Amino acid sequence: MDMTEWLVRCPIVAILRGIKPEEVIGICTALEEQGIAIVEVPLNSPDPLRSIEMLAATFGDRMLVGAGTLTDPKQVAEVAAAGGKLIVTPHADVAVVRAAKSAGLIAAPGFCNPTEAFALLQAGADVLKLFPAEVFGIPMLKALHAVLPGTAGILPVGGVDPTNIAQWLDAGAIGVGAASSIYKPGDDVRAVERKAKLLVQAARARTVAASTTAV
Repeated sequence: MDMTEWLVRCPIVAILRGIKPEEVIGICTALEEQGIAIVEVPLNSPDPLRSIEMLAATFGDRMLVGAGTLTDPKQVAEVAAAGGKLIVTPHADVAVVRAAKSAGLIAAPGFCNPTEAFALLQAGADVLKLFPAEVFGIPMLKALHAVLPGTAGILPVGGVDPTNIAQWLDAGAIGVGAASSIYKPGDDVRAVERKAKLLVQAARARTVAASTTAV
């Protein structure tokens, strides 16, 4: 499946920054039980490639597993070797995007203005990560949709939580990335399960409301 199909299943990317290999299976099990289908392990986490390898081996046939915070095209090969299928960057690096697409992986690079967005799309980006979303705000997302191609999916990351996820989706986001609102170092399985449930419920409530309005 491509990124869009995964996000249709659940419009939330769980960003597990700081997670350790010894806890990653339990945390991801809780996420899957709540309906989360996409998991990102940032490379500035402890032993991230080991965590990605474990997740890919356990959940790779039913979840999209990948890496975030890539800053060098050479890291793409390392993620691919670990079984990761998704490449996420914090910045607009076309070289990383091209490396990801050459490896047959999904690319979701970060951007913060139309110039970067168009360059990343031309390089082959599958979706665009608006980061830091809490700084730019929903008006920025709406303005971007006025100039970017209709096929350009935007994924806000930063500051997304159950109180505003519906607003981002209503503004045209293809999905959202959730970090501390779904996991932060020190959270146990029960805490992650609770946080994921609130986010998924908020997203589903928005979907139901939108469907009712359309009818």
